Amino acid sequence: MIELQLFTIDDAPALISNIKDERSLLQFAGPMYHFPLTEDQLEGDLSDEKRTLFKIVDLENQNIIGHAQIFLKEDTFLLGRILIWDENNRGKGYGKKVMQELLKYGFSHYNRKIAELNVYDWNTGAIECYKKVGFTIDPDVRKEAKIDNEIWVSINMKIEKETFELQEA
Repeated sequence: MIELQLFTIDDAPALISNIKDERSLLQFAGPMYHFPLTEDQLEGDLSDEKRTLFKIVDLENQNIIGHAQIFLKEDTFLLGRILIWDENNRGKGYGKKVMQELLKYGFSHYNRKIAELNVYDWNTGAIECYKKVGFTIDPDVRKEAKIDNEIWVSINMKIEKETFELQEA
């Protein structure tokens, strides 16, 4: 169905062309990037030894359908900047499969017992997807981002390695 392949700067134009506006960029990447997304911003991530960037490839037709990253933190690894760009591909199980592949990669490559992610509280489709994989909400971690005249609340979700491995068995 899908495969994670390492992202290179040659993949940047496909990602950049799918970030249409400031709101899309904030939803995708949080407040760390600035619109418009540029290759220079992506180069910064590529040169960060704590980050691993992936393109999401649909194996059936070899098309790149999205992007994802893993960021290594002190005690955990963070899944983020996850995007399936064609809205017609959403709700088809790609998100769950991407999450499973990211967790497989993270738990097998990094000596961490917990993976986490942040998601805006209004993004109920993504939250449900993450819950299906086994993530639970950490009520103690919340952040806010401002866009236009709105405040977006980001919630944190976590999954333990044991929980993930039990679900994969």
